[in-house]
Parts: sequence; structure tokens; C-alpha cells
Amino acid sequence: MATLSNPWHADAPWVEDALREASFGELRFIPYSSNDVYLARLSHPEHGDGLAVYKPRDGENPLWDFPGGLDRREVAAYDFARLLDWPVVPPTVLRPDAPRGVGSLQLFIEHNPAQHYFELREGDTHDMALVRMAVFDLLVNNADRKGGHVLLDPTGHIWGIDNGLCFHEEQKLRTVIWDYAGTRIPEAWCESIACARDALVSEAAEATPLVAVLDGRERRALVARCEAVLADPVLPEMYPWRCVPWPVV
Repeated sequence: MATLSNPWHADAPWVEDALREASFGELRFIPYSSNDVYLARLSHPEHGDGLAVYKPRDGENPLWDFPGGLDRREVAAYDFARLLDWPVVPPTVLRPDAPRGVGSLQLFIEHNPAQHYFELREGDTHDMALVRMAVFDLLVNNADRKGGHVLLDPTGHIWGIDNGLCFHEEQKLRTVIWDYAGTRIPEAWCESIACARDALVSEAAEATPLVAVLDGRERRALVARCEAVLADPVLPEMYPWRCVPWPVV
């Protein structure tokens, strides 16, 4: 299956600025999503044309168990990944000036849709990247980690997309990544988690972007989850309540 190419790449040092500054061109509606989602063609005077995924706030369908503003949680997931220094979420920004109103704008990751989580878990090539994704989802309380939300880019890097259902203060973890239950979290990762927790508690400069998009209850719950993982740095077994999203892909 052919992949859609994107001239912009996640490791480009200018990509965040390009996402914030680029002008919008064609918006192509992406069907079969719970909310309005568009593939946006962008143009930047210095960095040329690129592709991003645009999710307007006004296109969200209300949820009984999640407040609105899923776009800010998309941004918060990226900000938290940056605070951890874990490149697990594609560059994501908030665009108040977008064509269909304020919304999140995330760099489009080149990928083959057939290479989702259930394919990537086969063998052991991507095990550590998938374990790290599971740890990240545990920390952000991801309520919707479907198999199709785990992408492999052309360089072999694993990315997690569709992070809008994160950061609820109540336990909401629903994920397909349970194959690594019982895996001990590496000490270096725990050090990153501890640093992120401390930055959040002290509202350090490096945590400013995340503090700006999460409210006080969400931040306190995030800190508590960090502390719980540090106290018992092992990926949990499946919970006895609903802990898998539907559909799974």
C-alpha cells in the first residue's frame, strides 16, 4: 500500500514554527472519524509545503465522560512528551486562526496504514518503542489507544496519534497495548518521569506550555500518576473493568 509523503519531517528543528506560521491551503476531510478531521496542505514562505492533520474544536461531538476541548489535549500530549524528552507524539500546536476555527494541528506522519500496532507487535523489532508508548499512555491516562493510532514512519520510528482523550482526572485508561504487562520500566525513563513531575509541581519554565493547556485538576492528576508509576515502575496487568477501546483498530 502506497504511503502519502510529507516533505516536512518531525526531526526538523523548525517544524513547530512552520506549523504555527504556515498558511492553509486545501482541506481534505478524513472520513470514519468520531469528530471532524482534515488533512491540511500548508505553505510556509521559508520551508515550503507540508501536510498536517487539523482537528477543529467546533467539529467535536460531545462526550458524556469527557469535557470538550479535545484539541488542547492533543497539544498537551505533545507538550508532555517534550517535557519527558520522549519523541512519541508528532509535533502538535494550537491554531486559533485555522479555517474552521481554533483547533489542533499535528504534523502528518508518513506511514502504511496496514502497519498498525497488531502488526508491529509481531517479532521483537519494536518492543521497546511499544513499551514506551504503553508507559506514556499510562501517564497521560489515554482512554483511546487503538491499534491504528500507533504509526511506523519510513525511518522506523514509532509515533502515537489521536491523543485527544487524555489527561482526565479520573481513571480512564483504555488501550490495546497490554502485551507488555509486567515489564519493568527502565531506570532512565523513571528519571525522565521524575524530572517532568518536578517541573510540573514547581511550574518550571520548561513546563509552561503544558501548564497553559491543562487545568489544575488535570495537572494534579498527572502528577499523581507520575508518582504512582515511580513508586511501582512496572506496566500493570489488564484492569478488571473496561480497559480496551472499541473498535480496537
